[in-house]
Amino acid sequence: MYQKKLILSLAILFSFSLNACNNPIVEQAQTTPTTSIESTNTTQQTPQESAKRIVALTSLTADIIHQLDQNKLVGITGSSLLNKDPRFQDIQRVAQGQTPPNLEKILALQPDLVIGAEGFSDKTLKQLQELGIATFATRVNNWQSLQELTKTLAGFIDADPTPLLNRYQTFLPNDLQASNSTLVLVSRQPILTPNKNSWAGDLLSQFQVNNLAADLQGNSPMRGYITLSAEKVLEANPEVIILISPPQGGSETALLNSFKQESFWQNLQAAKNNQVYVFDYYGLVNAGSIDAIEKATRQLKQTLSKQQPG
Repeated sequence: MYQKKLILSLAILFSFSLNACNNPIVEQAQTTPTTSIESTNTTQQTPQESAKRIVALTSLTADIIHQLDQNKLVGITGSSLLNKDPRFQDIQRVAQGQTPPNLEKILALQPDLVIGAEGFSDKTLKQLQELGIATFATRVNNWQSLQELTKTLAGFIDADPTPLLNRYQTFLPNDLQASNSTLVLVSRQPILTPNKNSWAGDLLSQFQVNNLAADLQGNSPMRGYITLSAEKVLEANPEVIILISPPQGGSETALLNSFKQESFWQNLQAAKNNQVYVFDYYGLVNAGSIDAIEKATRQLKQTLSKQQPG
């Protein structure tokens, strides 16, 4: 069931969890390998003056705006990441789960800027544009686009992005080291793995992780992700495997046991040598929030420190 939901969410076009807990890959899969954060929607109307009342329809942009100036955020999406964060407890929710944003709730907040995810928030943003409300659509599929997004949002509210950009730099390793061959398995049925044209793939490259799927291309409908057969996994035979826990939660034991059901599993170097690690969906696959990104990068550092180059 989880795999089916994941594929459906991946196919919805990237909307950087931007949205909700049940809306996986939305903010980064289905993107093209570009560092641009500008929307391809040429009719969007960005604010002409400093925005004072912002509604963020993605968890990441809500977090960035709040970090830049907590007084500017008046409405957010009801994502699991934001719902668990006390900083956002008293901010109006204008959407929940996979349901479309409530236009009436947004209008009641009298925003002067609404930020959404390109490919996911298009309909809502178009309706708001027709009502004369400034909008901005984002897409983030690599580290550079995260930095550019932060600068752009800071410009909208006359804030200084430097402290946040400096914080991002602390997430990256000071000394890059050789990595064992690695394969990230996002789901089991089908077996999905990120190449370099995804948030996960680019983040791995920032750590010089030897991602065996980095340069692979395939027929998967989700750009940035490759569908692998059991034979291909066995042929790759990675020294390290990273499994991704589902966004709705679940135990690591259950996740590991599900992969152990595969006939090829016990023949993999990583499984034989106990070099299998479980990462949260948010942070590595879907950026989700700044804290989620920091957690993922911290875990990557720990994982690399345990490796002995083969």
